[in-house]
Amino acid sequence: MVDERSSMPRSESEETDVTDFNERLLRTAVTRRPVVMAGAALLLAPSLALAQDTKADADLTAELMKPGPIPDIVVGKADAPVTIVEYASMTCSHCANFHNTLLPKLKEKYIDTGKVKLILREFPLDNLAAAASMLSRCAGEGKTYDLISAFFEKQNDWAFVQSNHVPALFKIASEHGFTKDRFDKCLTDQKLLDGVTATRDRGNKVLGVRSTPTFFINGRKLADRADTIESFDKAIEPLLKK
Repeated sequence: MVDERSSMPRSESEETDVTDFNERLLRTAVTRRPVVMAGAALLLAPSLALAQDTKADADLTAELMKPGPIPDIVVGKADAPVTIVEYASMTCSHCANFHNTLLPKLKEKYIDTGKVKLILREFPLDNLAAAASMLSRCAGEGKTYDLISAFFEKQNDWAFVQSNHVPALFKIASEHGFTKDRFDKCLTDQKLLDGVTATRDRGNKVLGVRSTPTFFINGRKLADRADTIESFDKAIEPLLKK
């Protein structure tokens, strides 16, 4: 069963830090045995062994741009001069806030104008986040971003409910073309889960990601708060003048 405590709302006062969830991850993700979600067996890899944080001014472009275990989810023009890499957890309320309120402004100002491309990478902090990430990947070519957006927009409807999460997850997935069979097969795709978990682990161990959301802009970690357009303007505008 999915631990109900894994889906409680978090405070909006600070970022979602990996260290806050390590004990919960140990409860729900220590073994390779199936974690049963109302008939859908979701396998989850071991919990994080936390790495040291990276310096905000370190240029990690080379490591960031190395091909990962699963293809990147890219929004924007491939040749955009500025690249933002985001590590996010689907159950992170701060990640939802970014996607629901700030990302539309970034898209209008920078992404849709060809100045910035956004790379989305998974950093699931719990079983439920891993499930939502896997379902987004299973949505099909050209539909992954739309399902990610839907999960973030309706996060309160599925991530923080106090009953079985699966019907709420399936309801959203079904609105994006999923049948029950396709839904169940996705959540039992070991190769996909391994890729999602490896993306998370590499983000932590190699790039020093310790909280969600974490952003890198042209290889450098965004040091300022990531909840205002001004924070991104400050990092992006100098790069566009080079």
